[in-house]
Parts: sequence; C-alpha cells; structure tokens
Amino acid sequence: MICDELIKQIIEKKSPIVVGLDPRLESMPKALLEAAFEQCGETLEGAAECILNFNKGIIDAVADLVPAVKPQIAFYEQYGIPGLTAYSETCKYAREKGLIVIADIKRGDIGTTSKAYSLAHLGKVKVGKNTYEPFSADYATVNPYLGDDCHKEFMDEVKSHNKGLFILVKTSNPTSGQLQDIETGEGKVYEHVARMVKNWGEQIIGESGYSPVGAVVGATYPKELETLRKAMPRAIFLVPGYGAQGGKAEDIVGAFNEDGLGAIVNNSRGILYAFEGTGMGYQEAAREQTLNMKEAINQALVNSGKKYW
Repeated sequence: MICDELIKQIIEKKSPIVVGLDPRLESMPKALLEAAFEQCGETLEGAAECILNFNKGIIDAVADLVPAVKPQIAFYEQYGIPGLTAYSETCKYAREKGLIVIADIKRGDIGTTSKAYSLAHLGKVKVGKNTYEPFSADYATVNPYLGDDCHKEFMDEVKSHNKGLFILVKTSNPTSGQLQDIETGEGKVYEHVARMVKNWGEQIIGESGYSPVGAVVGATYPKELETLRKAMPRAIFLVPGYGAQGGKAEDIVGAFNEDGLGAIVNNSRGILYAFEGTGMGYQEAAREQTLNMKEAINQALVNSGKKYW
C-alpha cells in the first residue's frame, strides 16, 4: 500500500518531511525567469517553463532527503493550460526520482463529479481502447464537507490503484476555527470529521499499521494535534504550517504516535525560497534548509522519546 511505502521512505531517509511545490513567479531566481522568457516570451508558456525548470531543480536538490513532494495545483492553474502542463510534468518528474507525490487539490463533490476528480488525480481514464493516467499522483487532499457521498468515490481509486487521501480535518490557517471549532454538543466540528476519517481509514490498513486515508492537521494548533492524534491513531497526518506560518519543531511532536511515526510535515516557502537574501544558489539553499528542518524535527522527536529509527 502507498501508506506503507511512505512510512518506509520516512524511516529509510530519516525524514518525515514533504516539500511543498508552491511556485511563485515573483520569487523565481532571476536567471531561470530570464531564460524562460527568452525562450517563450513573457507568456503563460514562459511562466510555465520557468516553474517547471525551478521545480526540477528543487526536486533534484532534495530527492535523497525527503520521501515526498506536494504540488499545490492552484499555483499552476493560474497560468492556464501551460500551467497545468507544468503541474503534470512536475508530478511525473518527482515520481521518476522515486518520490511520493501528494496532489494538493482539496477537491470535494458528489457522484459523477467526485468520481471525475478521483479518476483525474488518482485513477485512470479510458479513451476508446486506450487507458491513460491523467495526472501522476499518489495521494490527493480532499475536502470532506460533502460527507460520504464525496469520499466513497475516491475510495474506489484508493483500493484499486494503490492510492491515498489526506482529508482536511483541522487546517493551519488562522480563521479555520470559524467553522472547524464550532461546538455541536458532541464535540467540535473538526472532532466529528476526525471520527469520519477514523471510520473511513479502518476500512483498509497497511502492513505498517497505518491507513492510506490520512488527515490534514495544522502545525499551528499543537494542542489539537495531540487530541486528534489520539482520535485517529492509524491515520498518517499531513502537517502544514511549519516554518513561514509559525509552526516549530516542538509544536508538531504531538502529530506523531509513540512509535515516532504517523506524520509528515510540510514546508513550502521556507525551502523553495531559502535562497532569498543569502547569495546562495536556490538548490543549495533548499538542500541546506531541508537538512536543518530534518535535524530539528528528529531532535524534537528524540527529546520526546519518539525516536523512530
């Protein structure tokens, strides 16, 4: 199962880190941007060319240090079809380098629409006598707001194509509590979602003891992390909010089970744009920042008695 592969890579690389590939054209290295514009002009194609080359450079720099990358599709969609091509090629390149790809798409709908999302990002589609994999991803993020009618469509691909999901439970943004923290009389909304994720995940458990149905729980809410860890013991947590959003290594220890596993921590801006103001090349800076993050998280886990290697 994909969850077993993720846990295996975390242990082998001693790295519960996912690099978020959220490309911002205004933050691109000047040389890459100029080269792309010289080749394609100041066009959507030029933007996509720069983004793809940047992503490949980041992937090359960190592929031996992390188990996974997480491209956020919105950063590609804004550049139209060329941007989506860059997204697709990024996913393919990451998998060629042996990385697990988490498609951060936050989809959520019902019926045939939900099935179409699932086929696009996790499954395969038939065109006449041919079969194609539209986007090369291993996991997808899913919004659970529409309940079982959304989730059951994605579960087909999880089971038949060895894929995984990360369900939004308690997100890292400051206003997440407007809905997620509402008291219902039987707990807060995010606690209800956690129970749903637990029930969905228990349908399929890998040899590692974890499920391919995971949860998104933000680093900016350490107390909630601990509570939700107990509520979903077999779910792998995707933990955003580390670094630029304020989450620190000591804040995310509660995301991990006593075995030191069960979570993967995302860092996007802190790694992608670590070169800014340093005089370092973007690949060198990204690698150094990834190593620093790895050391900080592993030390925090050791300090808490959760060493996993």
